[in-house]
Amino acid sequence: MRVYDIILKKRNGHELSDEEIKFFINGIMDGSIPDYQASALLMAIYFKGLNKREIAQLTMAMVNSGDMLDLSGIAGIKVDKHSTGGVGDKISLIVIPLAAAAGVPVAKISGRGLGHTGGTVDKLEAISGFNTELSKETFFDNVNKYKMSIAGQTANLTPADKKLYALRDVTATVDSIPLIASSIMSKKIASGADCIVLDVKVGSGAFMKSIDEAVLLAETMVEIGKSLNKKTIAVVSDMSQPLGHEVGNANEVKEAIEVLRGNGSEDETVVALTIASYMTVLGGAFSEFNEAYGYLKGIIGSGKALDKFKQLISIQGGNPSVIDNPELLPQAKHHIEIKSSQEGFIYSIDAESIGVAAMLLGAGRRKKNDSIDHSAGITIKKKVGERVNHYDTICILHTNLENWDEARVAAQNAFKIREIANKPSKYIYDVIQ
Repeated sequence: MRVYDIILKKRNGHELSDEEIKFFINGIMDGSIPDYQASALLMAIYFKGLNKREIAQLTMAMVNSGDMLDLSGIAGIKVDKHSTGGVGDKISLIVIPLAAAAGVPVAKISGRGLGHTGGTVDKLEAISGFNTELSKETFFDNVNKYKMSIAGQTANLTPADKKLYALRDVTATVDSIPLIASSIMSKKIASGADCIVLDVKVGSGAFMKSIDEAVLLAETMVEIGKSLNKKTIAVVSDMSQPLGHEVGNANEVKEAIEVLRGNGSEDETVVALTIASYMTVLGGAFSEFNEAYGYLKGIIGSGKALDKFKQLISIQGGNPSVIDNPELLPQAKHHIEIKSSQEGFIYSIDAESIGVAAMLLGAGRRKKNDSIDHSAGITIKKKVGERVNHYDTICILHTNLENWDEARVAAQNAFKIREIANKPSKYIYDVIQ
């Protein structure tokens, strides 16, 4: 078998066999296929696509390139959740304690963020002492005893995906739905959960800019899950503006606490309850969505959900006092208010520009090895549809840097103000199951 023939076959629009896909991934791993040929095949896939069988096979070949977690030592139906990423997306911090409080075991494997802001692990590490470098035994014990635990991704989970993504990143082949879907699902399947709920973001702050693209990606990932005997549901949710009011690691932990306290903004509360409801349905705690949604809304009101988050912090070595005193979270030295230059209504907020501004303040990484300032971020004071007057504060920048001019310009330009009000977008566009 020659990789040249595989490239030619896909370039001409033909299906690749299971053996050819395995040969390709094995060649990536052992170094027998050079980067220039791997890049050529990725470009052929970008233009010619993959069918359902090819995508499923590519997914499993990447899963089999490294370790696969065996969660059989954890009782019950294990549920995992994944977001395609956005700005101000702290939903994992909210849904883990929600689902666990309903009795559904959540064995969550998460990574660090590269780009606008930190990943779930980075956010949680804003809490003093919080440890995600857990042994397998501790991880299992936490889920069995408390129905929840979160650990950082191991280095040998889907190593083929890491190699392919590095090539995609420099060959303009990132935005291929078959490649995105197989990349995401390979990591979720390797993480060992029985069921997966996917939060597919759409809008200016998401990878998928149009609803049609987001739905197609959601459908593709659900098909992969089903073909590999994993119960999978995808929720297509809005990311046309930052989610909630806080962007940045400590900021987002603080806001997650407010959501679990019952004081969260409507958009992130609805999205979190929707994701958690589907997690608990797949996990067998409820038979249908509305029943689950009502119960979870109730445990936010009762304080049980917040208590569960406090427990999660405690069992992973963090300081649970942040629940009652969020001021214990890292605080930035500088707080720069951005004022409105006109009056009218917030017509739109470019979420990507807010994300870039947060990264420039220190909340995210440009390169993999960059450090994150947990105290850096942005507070959104005015959301889409709200009225503003001259010199009203529309957002606040938080940073320890002495030069924030570039971030200030990016944040200022993210807000578009017009004389007419614009209705905020729907929070949930579609559910694929």
